[in-house]
Amino acid sequence: MELHNIEEIRDYFAGDEFAVKCLGATIDDFDFETGIATVSMTLDDRHHNAQGFVMGGVFFSLADYALAVSSNVNQPPSASVNSSIAHMDRAKGDKLIAVAKPNRLGKSLAFFTIDVYDELGTHTARMTSTVMRTDH
Repeated sequence: MELHNIEEIRDYFAGDEFAVKCLGATIDDFDFETGIATVSMTLDDRHHNAQGFVMGGVFFSLADYALAVSSNVNQPPSASVNSSIAHMDRAKGDKLIAVAKPNRLGKSLAFFTIDVYDELGTHTARMTSTVMRTDH
């Protein structure tokens, strides 16, 4: 499916109810030349663990949402087959921003790096992911 602007992308991914309703994630930007996708969410008490820190699954889920946008907009349909996340620092702000960047777009597999920051610029996590093209 060919998407032409950010509104069409947001409409298409509105069906991702976990990201939209549970995380409160939004699609902020998509660069049609590079395939770089930026998504974000505002943190609240639901996202914290018993120690008061943001749960690791929150970082992973937001990074995975950015991956979904980057790997599927104007690309063959794709599904993640492998992801690894490194938690680099605690979030110090109230917002998380995930930026998914394609590293190599192949016919059967594609590779991505997703960096997660807070709005203060703290680099909180890096995820590397491989997606399989599901239209074969």
